[in-house]
Amino acid sequence: MAVRDLRRTSWAAVATFVLGFAALSISASQPNAAESAKQFYLLGSNTTLAGISPPPGTYLSNWKYFVTGDASGNGARGVALDGIGATATLQTDVDVDANIFIDLPFALWVAPHKVLGGHLGLGLIVPFGWQDISADASALTTLTLPDGRTVQRGRQFSVSDDTFSFGDPVGLAQLGWHRGNWHWRVAGLLNIPIGAYDQNSIANMGFNRWAFDAHAAVTWLDPTRGLEASTTAGFTFNGNNSDTDYRTGTEFHVEFALMQSLSKTFAIGLAGFHYEQVTGDSGSGATLGDFKGRVTALGPNVNYSFQLHKIPVSTSLRWYHEFNTKNRLENDTIYLMATIPLAPRPR
Repeated sequence: MAVRDLRRTSWAAVATFVLGFAALSISASQPNAAESAKQFYLLGSNTTLAGISPPPGTYLSNWKYFVTGDASGNGARGVALDGIGATATLQTDVDVDANIFIDLPFALWVAPHKVLGGHLGLGLIVPFGWQDISADASALTTLTLPDGRTVQRGRQFSVSDDTFSFGDPVGLAQLGWHRGNWHWRVAGLLNIPIGAYDQNSIANMGFNRWAFDAHAAVTWLDPTRGLEASTTAGFTFNGNNSDTDYRTGTEFHVEFALMQSLSKTFAIGLAGFHYEQVTGDSGSGATLGDFKGRVTALGPNVNYSFQLHKIPVSTSLRWYHEFNTKNRLENDTIYLMATIPLAPRPR
């Protein structure tokens, strides 16, 4: 892998970074406990090339994100909380199925001059997409649902919801450095709660809360042998949802990738992540208690770069299978990313 190919690879890192934004009102099937059993940070986004900052310039990237998942017990109750109601959720056995497709376009500008010896990047993501979530429940006692229906003990009922809408925009900033084969980066991501949100819906693209994620990433990349090892670790801090008086606890995430380049344009390897909620949920809306969650995931990762009318394009395809789950949906997740530089500048 020549130096020029390392530069091309770093453009792919733009997308890898930006998506680590914590994300976006992504689905109720996002891996964690938390309110509605979903999280702000997009797990699995900061794996391969996570520590590499792109050269100065302007970049456009797009992620396609598809998730299918299911859950029972507390994980399902967390997803169905708004649609069934706090009291009713506690008095039911619930099973949930979810299918989500999110499109994540974003832009990143990397400053032409160094800051603190590193490359400063600023960006914005505006997610939109589709969610289809259904919950099948069995009443453990006679109860009244938020829509006025009365369900007798032992009877089964269903709640379903779907939406196509915009999520919360996410602002991001990063600062990255490199020396030899080592590359490292620190980043902050801010969720801005103006996306589509309905307190009584189980399919929301927005979170209706401010949230901030801070993370750091390191990549070791040997361009001679084409070997890469990357890891990212960080914490997500959540604000209060004023409509539900629910504050999701602090969340920890760690991600990694081990990759081998088979040519100047093609690399394959293994990627994964682990999530753990380190403090409990709080507020009067947290009727399920602390509701701490966790998840681990592993899967293959393929990176491919090519020229499109002399424009370098970097792509990445990832699949994650989740296990070791608690208080969340168990998912299979597919990511597809493409990045192009609009106005790259030489380092």
